[in-house]
Parts: sequence; C-alpha cells; structure tokens
Amino acid sequence: MQALKLTQIGNSVGVILPREMLARLGVTKGDTIYAVDQPDGVRLTVADPGFAAQMEKAREIMKKRRAVLRELAK
Repeated sequence: MQALKLTQIGNSVGVILPREMLARLGVTKGDTIYAVDQPDGVRLTVADPGFAAQMEKAREIMKKRRAVLRELAK
C-alpha cells in the first residue's frame, strides 16, 4: 500500500502517481485509466469496464447464434 497526496491542478484536485505505479499499470502520460467503484473503495485499472461488459454480451450472442455465424462466414 502506498499513500498518495492530493494536489491542486488548476481548478481541480489530482493525484500524482509515482513512476513505479505507472510502470505496474503499464501506462504513460496521455494514456487513459479507469476508476472503478468497489465496495471497499476505488480501483484504478487500464481495462475499460464498459468494453468488458460488451464483450460478455457478444460472447453470449455468438454462442446462441453459432450456426448463423458459421453460414455468414462461408
């Protein structure tokens, strides 16, 4: 666990992430990270939670419509 301090950035407040944390996340300046609400706090992730939900729905449809997709692939 690492304590992070809040800092004024223009009219907003931000958090400066240490270089080691950026390396663990695999991000650099300009990349997007997501803050996901969790029961015990907030989780930072590089995975888009909306995309994960869309992919799950796509998997369900592909499983249900397997025969149709095979015909379309011909």
